[in-house]
Amino acid sequence: MFFFVALGVLWLIHGYVAWRTIPIVGLSFPYTILVYITVFIFSLLPVVPIVLRMNGTESKIMDKFSFLGYTSLGFFTLSFIFLFTKDFLIQFLSIISNLVDTEQPIDNSKRDFIKKSITLGIIGISGTATGLGFYNSRKGPSVIKHDIFLESLPESFNNFTIAQISDLHIGPTIKRPYVENVLDKISIHNPDLIAVTGDLVDGSVQYLRSDLAPLKDMIAPFGTYFVTGNHEYYSGVDLWLDETDRLGMINLINSNELISRSDDQIAIAGITDLTAHQIKPAHKSDPGLALRSVPDDITKIVLAHQPNSIHSVHEIGADLQLSGHTHGGQFWPFTYLTKLANPYIAGFYDHYGTQIYVNRGTGYWGPPLRIGVPAEITLIRLKKKDVL
Repeated sequence: MFFFVALGVLWLIHGYVAWRTIPIVGLSFPYTILVYITVFIFSLLPVVPIVLRMNGTESKIMDKFSFLGYTSLGFFTLSFIFLFTKDFLIQFLSIISNLVDTEQPIDNSKRDFIKKSITLGIIGISGTATGLGFYNSRKGPSVIKHDIFLESLPESFNNFTIAQISDLHIGPTIKRPYVENVLDKISIHNPDLIAVTGDLVDGSVQYLRSDLAPLKDMIAPFGTYFVTGNHEYYSGVDLWLDETDRLGMINLINSNELISRSDDQIAIAGITDLTAHQIKPAHKSDPGLALRSVPDDITKIVLAHQPNSIHSVHEIGADLQLSGHTHGGQFWPFTYLTKLANPYIAGFYDHYGTQIYVNRGTGYWGPPLRIGVPAEITLIRLKKKDVL
């Protein structure tokens, strides 16, 4: 079902762009057919490698096809959006013009020239935007610093720092050099604790183990904690939990750890992905279970991949939730669509007293494209909030 739905969407996007652009170039018939065939091949590149990986076939050559397919998908997606918007506006203006009798002659040749010029301009803009978005995605994440004030925070934990990474998506296009870049940027800041809030990988342990190897050096004095995202379940969650454990991370599967500093404690809890039970019923997300043993007067910080977990996390009295999943929309205009599916899309929010920070993603998924939404490593500093 996934294959056919994805293929249908890809054919719509690629086909529409081809239909609106190829005829105006004025190629001969053989070259026109060749270009249509090329576009059809590009429409297959993003989805076929995914299907092959789901069936256990992974290779470097397949990664190269994925890289090419995902990059071209970014270009075709932007072109589709701009061209469709242009065509819609032209049709709308045409209807308005027909309703208003201007009694002015229409110069069809001039109108066609303007349409072709706009179309070619759109392709140029899409290509430029794709190039800039590609650069922004591949240069790696920025470190975003944010102070979060908690009333219940013990004095000894004032200025306690948490480095959060999320949605790194190590897989067909994000490899070891990108991971090393992330590690270097975290190491500079020497956080007290590191939180990995899911979607770390896209692929099998056997194939990606060497790309994740640098993470064994991702060490913090109070530990590195990991919770599952939805993509871990697509990639063999049990094997990946064994691997994150081997890399020195502490897996929080609806569980918690109490962290002590001086004579004070705070709780770091983690819940499984909100949709985990659809693939592994035993991993049904359960904030109540995760915090069941924690005393009420202890500060509770919950790692939860999806922002939508905030509703149940708030109900059990957590002070702070750290999430990812949304990628901040990754690139405009998908920021608007992402907002429809998630109550909180990026940055800091207060949910009826439970605070939440949503990481925009340390990597990216699909098209190597980030426009207006930078990848991030979040450096959170906990602060004691004075009660008036």
